[in-house]
Amino acid sequence: MASDEEISEEIVKAAVKNALNYGKARESTVLNGVLSEFPEMRSEIKELSKKISVEVARINRLNPEEINSEALKYNEEFASERKEKIEKTAKPKMVLEGAENGAFVTRFPPAPNGYMHIGHAKAVFMEKEFSRIYNGHINLYFDDTNPETDSQEYVESFKKDLEWLNIGFDTEYYASDNIEKMYSFASALIKKGKAYVCDCPPEEISEKRTNGIDCTHKEKPPEENLSEWEKMLSDKNSHSILRYKGNIKDQNTALRDPTLFRVKQNVHYRQGSKYWLWPTYDFNTPIMDSIMGVTDVLRSKEYELRDRLYYEILIGLELRLPRLHSFARLEINNNITSKRKLKELIKKNLLWGFDDPRLVTIAGLRRRGIQPSAIMEFVLRFGMSKTDSKVGIEMLLAENRKIIDNKSPRLFFIKDPIKITVTEIPDSKRKIEMKAHPSESLKHRRYNLSDIFFINSYDALNLRNGDTIKLKDAFGIKIHSIEKDNIEASYLSETADSAARIPWVNKDNYLEANLLEIGDLLENEIFNEKSMLSTKGFIESYVSGIEEGGTVQLERTGFFKLDNKEKMAFVGI
Repeated sequence: MASDEEISEEIVKAAVKNALNYGKARESTVLNGVLSEFPEMRSEIKELSKKISVEVARINRLNPEEINSEALKYNEEFASERKEKIEKTAKPKMVLEGAENGAFVTRFPPAPNGYMHIGHAKAVFMEKEFSRIYNGHINLYFDDTNPETDSQEYVESFKKDLEWLNIGFDTEYYASDNIEKMYSFASALIKKGKAYVCDCPPEEISEKRTNGIDCTHKEKPPEENLSEWEKMLSDKNSHSILRYKGNIKDQNTALRDPTLFRVKQNVHYRQGSKYWLWPTYDFNTPIMDSIMGVTDVLRSKEYELRDRLYYEILIGLELRLPRLHSFARLEINNNITSKRKLKELIKKNLLWGFDDPRLVTIAGLRRRGIQPSAIMEFVLRFGMSKTDSKVGIEMLLAENRKIIDNKSPRLFFIKDPIKITVTEIPDSKRKIEMKAHPSESLKHRRYNLSDIFFINSYDALNLRNGDTIKLKDAFGIKIHSIEKDNIEASYLSETADSAARIPWVNKDNYLEANLLEIGDLLENEIFNEKSMLSTKGFIESYVSGIEEGGTVQLERTGFFKLDNKEKMAFVGI
């Protein structure tokens, strides 16, 4: 039976570890951690829960610097646990069956019909990592065969985001540059009796596919289908489609005579009006993979239903077969990646745009201050698992904090400022120098002080006449008079190390600032009106030396990115 001291120590360690990883400790997580170490405590779970509740509340009152300080004594143990976890989980997942060292080619295939988001990031980082592991190549392939939705704007936005993520490619190519080849392959498939032209109304096609009833056009001979295919190629007003001759009764609905080509008269962003007959994903993608030398295709498991069709197309055309590998999609709880839904919110002025920092688009994450390496570490931890990955964004934010911590100066931000006038400050104390970072890796904050300071209203509420407090990192003061909007105090010559430490700014050394704190975009699948809250206040003038896009850690508040220097607007990270 473990001693009380051992159990108490385990509670502290579990709470610190949880807060270190996710910003805040959770009682349930700490309880599970303690019970896994001391399962015999299940019989005393009520008393154990009380102890955990007290410790979690204490840890959650600490700022990030204080949590890091508490974690110092566990550093070696935590590092060992992380290493063991990586060896047990990440490494086995980063293996592709059949992939060969030095003979590996994959591709990242975005359709340029929207903005890049966290799901795309998972795919491209996985592909990039495997190209490194197998000493191979990764290509950028724009799957742009839908003139209704594809645009140059999205091509450029993908390239910009990929460059920011530090993802480079060996080759770049476009599906729309290969349409003539697709026509030739379609003709070959028709001649082999594997495809047929159909001019049934869409409603009839859908109904027959659902009920497993063959189309009346299916039995036409290849010669007749080839003739009708040639007419489709010359008639932009054709209502016919080219369908794959599959099994209309197959349990796999993807094989129920899917569409391979259809007419779309929209002007294409890259090809103009040159083509009106466009291949679908099911036809275009396997052929492009094969002829472009791709050996290994990584795609989310939602495409597994189409794997048989992918191979049947290639086998029918006697083309080389790449290997297919599936992994789970990555989604963030209470967020949206659907272009249609995002456009609706933007149109209603509920979002700034596709770079709104509440979003998990890459542009939104960049604007929020998330670092590319944090995104990489975050997405790679899921590996090739097929378990659906729908997680909270806290995991990504925690990964990001590890990266920005050392380059983020610690500053005071004062919300609802209350003026405090301090008399009798010696001249020797009117010039102050404070660390900008505990490690002293950044320049010091240096100020000349006047008699007038500002402190948070919630700190002022707790003050009483005669109290001694310490203006944090400066000096102690004694309270003499408290009024609604003004406090009178005097410099305290004695040490005040045991007094409460209070953040502050001085009248001659502050700027007005606006903090935009980010919450979940959705609440119960509905837009959360409180997903971005604005807090105005005073921030230390040290911030004027920080470039737009730089990050800071504000005492008792958290990490923020300087989004607009002119307006001194900060976005919560």
